[in-house]
Formats: sequence, structure tokens, C-alpha cells
Amino acid sequence: MCGIVGYIGKQDAYPIILKGLKRLEYRGYDSAGIAIFDGQDLNVCKTKGKVADLQKKCESEITLQGTVGIGHTRWATHGEPNDVNSHPHYSNSGNLAIIHNGIIENYESLKTELQNRGYTFSSDTDTEVLVNLIEDIMINEEVKLGKAVQIALNQTIGAYAIAVFDKTKTNEIVVARLGSPLAIGVGEDEYYIASDASPFIEYTKKAIYLEDGEMAVVRLGKRVKVRKIKDDSLVDPYVQKLQMNLDQIEKAGYDHFMLKEIYEQPSAIKDTYRGRMLADQGIIRMAGVDDNLEKFLNAKRIIVVACGTSWHAGLVSEYIFEDLARIPVEVEYASEFRYRNPVIDKDDVVIAISQSGETADTMAAIKLAKENGAFVFGVCNVVGSSISRETHAGAYTHAGPEIGVASTKAFTTQITVLSLMALKLGKAKGSISNSDYHMYLNEMEQIPAKIEKALKSNTHIVEVADVYKNAKNCLYLGRGYNFPVALEGALKLKEISYIHAEGYPAAEMKHGPIALIDEHMPVVVIATKKGHYEKVVSNIQEIKSRKGKIIAIVTEGDTSVKNMADHVIEVPETFEALTPLLTTIPLQLFSYHIAVMLGKNVDQPRNLAKSVTVE
Repeated sequence: MCGIVGYIGKQDAYPIILKGLKRLEYRGYDSAGIAIFDGQDLNVCKTKGKVADLQKKCESEITLQGTVGIGHTRWATHGEPNDVNSHPHYSNSGNLAIIHNGIIENYESLKTELQNRGYTFSSDTDTEVLVNLIEDIMINEEVKLGKAVQIALNQTIGAYAIAVFDKTKTNEIVVARLGSPLAIGVGEDEYYIASDASPFIEYTKKAIYLEDGEMAVVRLGKRVKVRKIKDDSLVDPYVQKLQMNLDQIEKAGYDHFMLKEIYEQPSAIKDTYRGRMLADQGIIRMAGVDDNLEKFLNAKRIIVVACGTSWHAGLVSEYIFEDLARIPVEVEYASEFRYRNPVIDKDDVVIAISQSGETADTMAAIKLAKENGAFVFGVCNVVGSSISRETHAGAYTHAGPEIGVASTKAFTTQITVLSLMALKLGKAKGSISNSDYHMYLNEMEQIPAKIEKALKSNTHIVEVADVYKNAKNCLYLGRGYNFPVALEGALKLKEISYIHAEGYPAAEMKHGPIALIDEHMPVVVIATKKGHYEKVVSNIQEIKSRKGKIIAIVTEGDTSVKNMADHVIEVPETFEALTPLLTTIPLQLFSYHIAVMLGKNVDQPRNLAKSVTVE
């Protein structure tokens, strides 16, 4: 979950690496470090804290001149966040420097072996073990850096993306990946290395994405040479043209990326269905589904595997697929799926959902499903990500880069893709009438405009947030399609404001949570007119009679709930199956404004990272 940046070329490396680290800070931000080679030595600076702290320290303590360098922003796994455990780490001789994303699971046995050979360690990290293992192999087997890296990685167990530099051979950086992403930007007589393309998008549009189990020697004046780590066989690297624009990864005048991404949802949803849904013609085109239609139509069940917000999108899809396509659906935490010996067979379709396309638990679930003969379909946002390569077929959400750690537009675009799939399958199976199918397509086309309208409640939501910003707990209730939205709303509040919140099916309130309700407990109730409206109204009455404070998300024009709730936030009316696309909007804004009022770091909440590439 860490961020890796490297540069080798003709420009000053420091400003390029520093800017790149700032762009990758969403991947981890408890400590950071940088190493610049000045022609004679490595100038290393690292510190606990954010990249801004690193910048201050670097500019006062080290020489910044040099055209080769590596940098890292960390999410701690082995060893607490402090200056010593920060990356880069270097070997006992001081010749090798390494940055690393991932976990070396057998580092303890490797460390013991190296200590027996006289190596000493200053940090608690698995990364320092790896760099000394590489050095030990170089010395004892008399091999160059690239070969030593390959031999070392064949002795390790775990996941990694690494970049290694040898100050005695200053024209190359060796990189490798297994389970963690790594991209190489190809410029004119220069190369960029990063966890994703955002650090080098303004310098080059050409990139090589390493596949799992591959390594590369990035050498000045030479083409990138890619090899398989396992058997040293050469790989012909594919250089692809990047589609990302620089303005997509900037704040564009918003105070935070999260707020920008909330407001991007109308356009993100349009981008998700553009070219796929032709409402006026009654057509949904999805190559991944079209090419495998029989597998979906003959599926005994669909198993959805995901984590966090993507799991909530999967829960919404359970309602959608069963309602519209009449296919049984099970939704699983990917982190639990592989460990409970699940029953999977060749007639199952597994849908794996991940914003980043790199989530380690979801990748492990995909591997298990494939081993058992299931057809695996991926839904992710990042083109060229691991999930997009490892699944049999899939669909991108086309949400654009999501930098805020608390996911927003990923959730709504995932629901959009899954809704299109359910409608397509329902039409093919005949489980939805032709007239209803066309009405759904026309309504889906109206969703972006309705989200725009829902966003206009922002000023009112600020007022409501101000009332409850000091709450210690919060309860979220929803029924049917909006039960997963309640879970997602509670997660958002927890993630960025650190207020304890729980989501429940509204009917379950009486089975325990009602004991918590008093005059100090804010309860967010999703009470749209579609679905189980009367039942939700009864739940509101039960809360009111116990003096709970009610924040109700209602359909425009609602009067019944308005008379009972302490605060009402309206959303436009839509079909029940599409309500999650609207009801989640005020909950995102509510969490955002509370976090801002509490002075929290909205885009980089404590202990979290955007891309969870370790289990």
C-alpha cells in the first residue's frame, strides 16, 4: 500500500520524485523518504510524517542535485512509523538502496540466516532484510544487481513491488513486482518508475506495466529489458499510451480530492455508460458480457467478492441481479472467501469488484475461483490493473482517477456497471418486460442530472453536519436496496471523521441497536418513497418515541417523514433499483463536512490507504 517513485535521466531527479510522492500519498502517508545520487554518493533523507515533512527536512539537510533517485511514501506493515523504518533502506555496505511496497512473509528466517553471516539491521522492516539478501547474493555468487535481485526474489515469499539502485553502477535501476503494481514511464533518454502513472503523466504518455512475476532492468541509453523472475526468460514489453490527463489528478479548485470526486459523479456515471448504453435504441453493449453471455445465462449463481466500499456495491448488486435477472447471488468478503473452503464449481460466475484492481484479498479470491473452474468477471477502475489481467473478462467503470482514500465515485460507478449487467441479463433471460427494460434505460440516462440536483442540497447538509459534528456515535438505517447504502454511509463517517457509526437494516433496529437510542444519538434513516416506505416510517416513529435525533433522506416532496424528522434532506425520485445512486450522495457530503469541521485530514484519514495490496 506504499507509493514508489523513481527517476533516471537527464533532469534533476529531486523535484520529479517529490512531486510524484505527493501524487502517490493516497497510497500511504505515515512516513516518507528519498535518495538522490549526486554522482558520488547517495544522499538519503527520510522521516515519519507526510511528504510535506520530508520536503522540509530534505531541503535543509541533504544535497538535492542529481539525475538519479528513488522515493517512497509508506503505509507501515513491519515496524512502527518512524524515521528509521522509513524507506529507502540500504545494505550494510551502503552501496544498495531499495524501496518496497508489500510484505516479505519469510523475512524472519532470512534475517536470522543473514545475521548468522554477520549482517546487522537497524530497522524492524522486512525491506532491510531483502536489500541485504540481494547484496549477500551479489557478493557470494559474484553476480550483477539484476541477477542478484532475481535470485533473491526466488527465495522470498510474499508480495512486492521494488526498485533497487546500486551506487557503483549508476546508470540503472532494477525493478520487480509480484502482487503490487509497478509502472515504467518511457521518455526521451529518461525513465520514470512509479506505483501508478500519476507521477509521470506530465512528462510522458508512454508506459510499461510490469505483469506479476516480472522484473526489469531500467538502464539509460537502452531499451527496458523485462524478464520473468521465476525462470529468467525474456519478455517483450508492451508500451501502451496513457489515457489519463493531468487535470484528472489535480484538485481543480476544490478544497479536497474527496469533494471534487463527489461532484464528479454525474460525469463519471455518464462516462461509465457512454458507448455501452444506447437508451433510445434499447441497447446495452458490454463486450465482457456479450462475449460470455451463455456463461451468465447458464450460471447457477453469481458470487460477488469484494472488500470495503466495493463490498457494499456488491450488496446492492445482489438486489439488482436477483430482482431483474432472477439469478441467485451471494456476496462475500474477499478477505474471508479463500479461508473458509468455499463450494465453487464450473457453473458459478464470480464477479470481483475493486476500485484499484490491485486489492490483495480480492486477487486471492479470484485465484481460488479460477482454480475451481468458475468463470471470473472483474469490475474495476484502473486500466491495466492486476484484476483486469487475471479475470476471464470484465468491465471498467471509467470513473477516472480516485485520489481521496474514502471512495465515492467508485461506489456509484460500480453500481452503474452492475446495473447495466443486470438489465442486459434480465432482457436476455426475459425476466424483465420489454417496456420495463426501456424505462430503466431511459431512467438511467437521467441519473446524472438527478445527482446534480441532489448535490444542490450541499448548503443544507453543511447546516445539518454542524449540528452533529460532535456526536460520538451515529446509527444508519435503510431497507432493501438502501440497506447497503446505510452501511456505506456509516463507513464514510467512520473513515474520515473517526466517529463511531454502524449501518443496519431498519427492521433489525429492534433486535439490539434500539437500546442505544436516546436524545444524544443521531440516526440517519434512508426513507425514499419507493420500496418499504411505510415500514421505514414505522421505524422512524419508534426512534422518535425514544427521543433519537432523526436525519432523514427522503424523496422530493415527502411530507410524512418531514413532520417526524429533525432534519430532512431530499433527493429526486427514481426507480427503487436506482435509488442507491442518489441516496448515497447526501451521506457522502454529510461525512465530508463533519470531517472538515473536526479538522480531520479528509483525503488521507489515519491508518488507511487507498490501494490495499497486502492481506
